[in-house]
Amino acid sequence: MADAAVADGGNPYGLMGVLHDGGPVTWTVFTILVIMSLLSWYVILTKAWDQSALSAQADSAEKDFWASSSLSDGIARLKGDDNVFRAIAADGMQSLEHHERNKGRLTESIDLHDWISSHMQRRVDTINSDLAKGMAILASVGSTAPFVGLFGTVWGIYHALIRIGISGNASIDKVAGPVGEALIMTAIGLFVAVPAVLGYNWLTRRNKSISERVNYFAHDLHQALLSGARVITATGAKVATAVKK
Repeated sequence: MADAAVADGGNPYGLMGVLHDGGPVTWTVFTILVIMSLLSWYVILTKAWDQSALSAQADSAEKDFWASSSLSDGIARLKGDDNVFRAIAADGMQSLEHHERNKGRLTESIDLHDWISSHMQRRVDTINSDLAKGMAILASVGSTAPFVGLFGTVWGIYHALIRIGISGNASIDKVAGPVGEALIMTAIGLFVAVPAVLGYNWLTRRNKSISERVNYFAHDLHQALLSGARVITATGAKVATAVKK
């Protein structure tokens, strides 16, 4: 194959040479790396899109929800059935109404604080769990892709050394080409792993920021449901706007 490529004026060594000389094993390794790359880029792009949507929802909640005159009006201002902040507010309101309707039975065993907190926390935990989806794929690709590529390189070098041994010619031009050709698989493994690692770190930072905004919203809403007003703990000041049911 190399001689044919030289005769045609092309590069005798390259990816196609690796795949041709390595056989089914090298093709399998290459296919696995391609699948890893596609999966990691799919996760990166879809997670970035979802995070942008959640950030927009957080901005809307901060701007519109707390400017409303009542809790019901605030929920109505949060548009979209998939709005996580709307879901948190709805859970908080429903738990408050349920507790008030069953005061005689619930107040004896569970106070209002614990009742509302438990219902809202389940929603927050679900949201945080959704944020973490797909991150394990990026972590796995980033940690294993270099070794998968290295295995392809070892297999390629093994076959290259066998061919050199059979030919009985160990000159530098006969060794450097096949060995260098096999190293392409390591380069492909790194090409797959680096975006996965960078994407994982980038998305993790964004997930942390969004998770904090979700937790802060749930905390402020919990205070508002209990006291009737939102408390801004960052400045120590209380917002005068009452949050009515």
